[in-house]
Amino acid sequence: MKTEFNAVKFDPPCYHFLRVFNMNDLENKVVLITGGSRRIGAYTARYLHQHGMRIIIHFNHSAVEAEKIRAELCEIRPDSASLIQGDLGDIAKVKYLIREAVNALGQLDALVNNASAFSPTPIASSRESQWQTIMDTNLKAPYFLSQATAPYLKKQNGCIINITDIYAQRPLLDHAIYSASKAGLVSLTQSLANELGPEIRVNAVAPGAILWPENDSDEIGRQRMISKTPLKRAGEPDDIAKTIHFLLVNSDYITGQVINVDGGRSVSP
Repeated sequence: MKTEFNAVKFDPPCYHFLRVFNMNDLENKVVLITGGSRRIGAYTARYLHQHGMRIIIHFNHSAVEAEKIRAELCEIRPDSASLIQGDLGDIAKVKYLIREAVNALGQLDALVNNASAFSPTPIASSRESQWQTIMDTNLKAPYFLSQATAPYLKKQNGCIINITDIYAQRPLLDHAIYSASKAGLVSLTQSLANELGPEIRVNAVAPGAILWPENDSDEIGRQRMISKTPLKRAGEPDDIAKTIHFLLVNSDYITGQVINVDGGRSVSP
């Protein structure tokens, strides 16, 4: 024991770096990304693939975009990406697809619950169907996907990363259902961290002004939000991908936490 201690103590600093890098290598590890064909999901798929991971891309309607990313990644490394398609509200079907995909690849090391439904729901005009769609996608699906993937993740000492939102703690006007769903996802993150540890770590990433909603043409509103952000600028999708990578690689003692990637918006007045 004493000899081992002395050997570690006097290793050159560069050796320590190389040893940590090799220990945390993501080569050939497998990640499932829901909503992985577009926006932040697509950026994350490319970023993690660049760092050696094999990618299972889930999509629902975006078949063209999903196949484009799959082909792009497999051109870089053959057989390094695959697709699963399904409505996240149909839990039985999604569970079956996950089982087939994981069995084909032989393992699963991480689940990124990225798929999200976002739409305004003013209290005076919101409908039950909107509640069901948003809650199914943003809260119900992450729970049952976590349940379905837990046996595979446990074997790999893997992790789950949920994409929440700063609106979980600072609700957005006229988006009560969306804000509530993301607040529920934060609570789910903490609950599952308790229930699935120590084999599986569960954390969340909460983006701020990263990608605007596709139907958002309110430039004045965008600039107003940025002006309230301490860093006074919008973020980039890679900021989220890098944070997910950190949680996969360099956070063995972090679970049950939410990392706000928002330029400081969550702490601004």
